[in-house]
Amino acid sequence: MTQQWDKESRDALIAYRMKRADETMQEADLMIKESLYHGAINRLYYACYYATVAILLKNGIQAQTHAGVKTMLGLHFVSKGLVPIEIGRILTTLFERRQTGDYDDFVLCDQSEVDELREKAVAYVNCMKSLLPEIDEQ
Repeated sequence: MTQQWDKESRDALIAYRMKRADETMQEADLMIKESLYHGAINRLYYACYYATVAILLKNGIQAQTHAGVKTMLGLHFVSKGLVPIEIGRILTTLFERRQTGDYDDFVLCDQSEVDELREKAVAYVNCMKSLLPEIDEQ
């Protein structure tokens, strides 16, 4: 089922999703500070996910699942050169690490891995933010 939004509602939802991306990144930082690395990876993934959903919404692209969000990002942005391949891979990497951290047993992660993933997540969210004005002009 697809949902239609008027411009005002859609813009409000896009702003909300970007705000959630920033807030979720702050949640990750708090978890990193407390050495809660699995939770931090979860929050890093969701920060990127929220930013991606905002970009998809801005372009009238709908996805029903997390896999769908990743697919639509690749199809509409990475394949067209709007998002560099290495940036697009960050969402997949964080998704996979979140999945293993949330659902697999005896998964280890450490400060250095989380610090590296955080840096990548920041670059990813910043890339999504940079697309908003560019997309307005298209």
